[in-house]
Amino acid sequence: MTDQNSGAASTPAGWYPDPAGGPTRRWWNGTAWTDNLETPYTAGAAIAEQKAPEGTDPNTPWIWAILLIPVIQVLPLFFMDWTAFIEASIADPTGVSAYSALFSPAYLTAVAFGWIGTGLMIWFAYLDWRELKRRGVPQPFHWAWIFLTLVVSFAIYPIGRAVVAHKRTGKGLGVMWATIGLLVGGVFVVVWLTAMIFQQVLAVVPFS
Repeated sequence: MTDQNSGAASTPAGWYPDPAGGPTRRWWNGTAWTDNLETPYTAGAAIAEQKAPEGTDPNTPWIWAILLIPVIQVLPLFFMDWTAFIEASIADPTGVSAYSALFSPAYLTAVAFGWIGTGLMIWFAYLDWRELKRRGVPQPFHWAWIFLTLVVSFAIYPIGRAVVAHKRTGKGLGVMWATIGLLVGGVFVVVWLTAMIFQQVLAVVPFS
């Protein structure tokens, strides 16, 4: 750099190490130093940029609505007449009677809840993702992961979302633990249903 009043050739305008010292750079306008300072890009700065504003709450109503839907979807299974279905299956080898018994109001309700609930999950995931962005959470877990509900499990979105939200805000793992709790509860429901059906089969099938 040259003397500001000398009129001699000067260094081109740009960001340069601050002559006052420190990690920042100061803007040289071609003739004089300005008051504009810049923090050089570092990996640490990039990580800091991924943090949400202090105190950001990652818990939205939509994520809890997503976790409530599987509970509602499974309720009709407890009201189905499994005994009638098993008896019809045994009495009519053609399966026509069993088919008719299966299409009870409880079964039709379970099917309706399944499709409607899945559609609501997709919609709520989008609303949840949008709300996180509105709250200042950078790059939240993308809502499109919820489509894996159709081929794998609904749990992928809430668990992935909880992990990313925790990295951005330091909070939000409650969603992950609630999802794991639902998965464990689902295993118990399947075991109970299997045992109940097996018991019903033993009660109606004559063993001689």
